[in-house]
Amino acid sequence: MVDQTQIVQFLSAADKAAQVILETVQQDGFIDCFSHLDADGVAAAGVISKALYRLDARYRVRVMQWVDDKIINDIIVDKPQLVVLTDFGSGYLQLLNEKVPSVKVVILDHHQITAKVDNDNFVQVNPHDYGIDGATEVSGSGVTYFVAKSLNPENVDSAPVALVGAFGDMQDKYDQRSFGGLNELILKDAVEAGLMKIEKDLTFFGRETRPIHRTLATTTNPFIPGISGEEDKALAFLASLDIDIKQGGRFRALSDLNEVEKKRLCSALAEYMLSKGLHVEVSNLIGNNYVLVNEESNTALRDAREYAVLLNSTGRMDRPGLGIAICMGDRGTALDESNSILEDYRKNINKYLGWVMEKPERLRELTNIYVVNGEDYINEKIIGTVSSIMVAGLSNNQKPLIAYAKVDGEASVKISSRTSEAVLQRGVNLGDVMRLASEKHLGKGGGHSIAAGAQVPMSQIEDFIVTADELVGRQLKGEILAGNNNP
Repeated sequence: MVDQTQIVQFLSAADKAAQVILETVQQDGFIDCFSHLDADGVAAAGVISKALYRLDARYRVRVMQWVDDKIINDIIVDKPQLVVLTDFGSGYLQLLNEKVPSVKVVILDHHQITAKVDNDNFVQVNPHDYGIDGATEVSGSGVTYFVAKSLNPENVDSAPVALVGAFGDMQDKYDQRSFGGLNELILKDAVEAGLMKIEKDLTFFGRETRPIHRTLATTTNPFIPGISGEEDKALAFLASLDIDIKQGGRFRALSDLNEVEKKRLCSALAEYMLSKGLHVEVSNLIGNNYVLVNEESNTALRDAREYAVLLNSTGRMDRPGLGIAICMGDRGTALDESNSILEDYRKNINKYLGWVMEKPERLRELTNIYVVNGEDYINEKIIGTVSSIMVAGLSNNQKPLIAYAKVDGEASVKISSRTSEAVLQRGVNLGDVMRLASEKHLGKGGGHSIAAGAQVPMSQIEDFIVTADELVGRQLKGEILAGNNNP
């Protein structure tokens, strides 16, 4: 966990970055912002957008998949007085230093740092610089939040959005699905500001928006044999408990149950799971749920976990502007359009998962990893979501999963790797694997120990997979790969 010295050092770095931004605004400088396209990246873009809007700054925000030559060329052409990168950037310091060394750059990131660069024009706020784990203790939107709060205390109203970003990166890994590290400070701000409350309840996804029976039937964490994937069995289970699934002609969500019904459902689920021998899984039934109290009940924005999926869908479906608008407070057209995008996103995911499972060769098991070839069928912007879902559903999740898909219009592939906490405990660090394997095969990669990505030329993908399999094998044998991800 984070100690007080680490917190002070990190917050000092956030203050320094805020000062650079403030000075640029005071000089009427143009600020070019770029952010990552996942839920955390969209949340970070929303946080920085709201902060800059409050300063009446001249700025533009764009959401991208990675830092590449297009971003570099845009910077060269636009000649901004300041570039701000949120939820990525720490893996591209060398590229930035090589291409735009004279441009002022602020990096607000939480990914592993791949290199050190000595350039006074670059200001970086990254928890790894202070011994804080960016994979579990603060997200990219969280880092951005601390800078925004330093800019103006009113930006505390972005605390819930920062936590939504943390949910997007699955950082609720502590006891009973709670937060740790710097995320605890953000949560404290959100609760004290009256913007969020914590409810102890069943932690099934969809507690605000899905009918109760569908929530039970779609749960995979925990997986409930005989109920998960069986909507009719879920209906029968609820009927046996005298829990009405409708009220006033409308399907009830989990959040609509009264306390007596919740206790009855929880007790029955625990008893049922114990009868199936699922003693450990029972402990995962109850946990912390994070409610955005000012949001309307039975909407995706009321529950922080559902909010994160909504933001992720806007980024992955090429409509990140909608997600940013929602983070900034739009509850009109942007929200309506986002809900429609979310439905399309879910349909695409189900389509891609079904496609993978159609043919055994689309999910290969190698010595140390699983491999999914999404070919040109799976959208490369959704390959990360597919890999996350698939690694959670593997019967043997003692190996990482690496999925890849062709990048549209380019002779390259996007690679996404995911693994489990159990595999991390055995020494695997996917951030190192993706970085080293991609560098060997003419690409670029990095990320977190549990989730990382890369991009390599299409001609190199098979060799890349061989190298990644070998690197994971070396880590499983106890070898620490050469690198400087954790200065």
